[in-house]
Amino acid sequence: MDTPVQNSAVKKRRYLEFERPLEELDQQIDRLKNLKVQGAVDVSSEIKTLEKKSEDLLTHIFANLNPYQIVQLSRHPDRPSCLDYLSMIFDEFIELHGDRNFMEDASIVGAMAKLQGQTVMVIGHQKGKSTQENQIRNFGMPRPEGYRKALRLMKLAERWKLPIITFIDTPGAYPGIDAEERGQAQAIAENILTMTDLSVPIISVILGEGGSGGALAIAVSDRMLMLEFSIYSVISPEGCAAITWKDGSFASKAAEELQVTSKDIVKAKVADRAIQEPLGGAHRDPLLMANRLKEALIKELQSLKALKSEDLISKRYDRYRHLGAFEGAASSP
Repeated sequence: MDTPVQNSAVKKRRYLEFERPLEELDQQIDRLKNLKVQGAVDVSSEIKTLEKKSEDLLTHIFANLNPYQIVQLSRHPDRPSCLDYLSMIFDEFIELHGDRNFMEDASIVGAMAKLQGQTVMVIGHQKGKSTQENQIRNFGMPRPEGYRKALRLMKLAERWKLPIITFIDTPGAYPGIDAEERGQAQAIAENILTMTDLSVPIISVILGEGGSGGALAIAVSDRMLMLEFSIYSVISPEGCAAITWKDGSFASKAAEELQVTSKDIVKAKVADRAIQEPLGGAHRDPLLMANRLKEALIKELQSLKALKSEDLISKRYDRYRHLGAFEGAASSP
């Protein structure tokens, strides 16, 4: 099963294509650190020089990312997941399973958790960190039973007056025939409808990929936060390229046209704000990322708890009612 990211420091770091210039430098630093541990020679100054060079290169690369590189970062295999944040942010949690209808869907995680003394319901997509784990988690693509489990936990939170926090990281809902046979579209629609009318505060956080209705099914909320290198889109850049240009190689152009990055989504007022990631992405310093996210969650939760239930529902309705609204030029007489 999934190994918490904070215990995986011994794993070899994986590099995306645009990060390759960093790989050789990091390998040199590791070799010198091993020599230092062995006590064969003092290489402290050489290590400091290479670390500064690596940091400068990292800063340069991440100051010039294009939208498709951000898409790749949002899918990084070492990126912290819902379970990672559960263990790093919350004081304790109890995972809850099953939709009480068909089966357990491991691509959706649900848990009652403590956030600075406040009991909350946490619901999130869960990808695996290896091929075997991804098979168990279905690559973070829920079937109807996953969404029905989420719905059951939302109603439980409503009954017990618990705030809801959702963590979003999915390419989209599972598109298989079996999912369609068991009512995939209905399950997603029912979640969206139910979330619009819940009387408890809801905070949604896009951790990595926010793909289509598969993301929206647990993303209707009072506050939408995004990690800096996360994305939110009605379709993947590859899917858009295949439809629009009949060629998946146009994915980079599609990512630019779709405006999927946190900067774009916040500008469009779909998300409220983006949370800065550590230099190089959340996977390079998961604990720092978790601390920043925890601080944001506590602040947003305090703000929402001050509102009456009827005001929460009314403001949530207005929020989504005005998405995509625009003013046209006055017509000539």
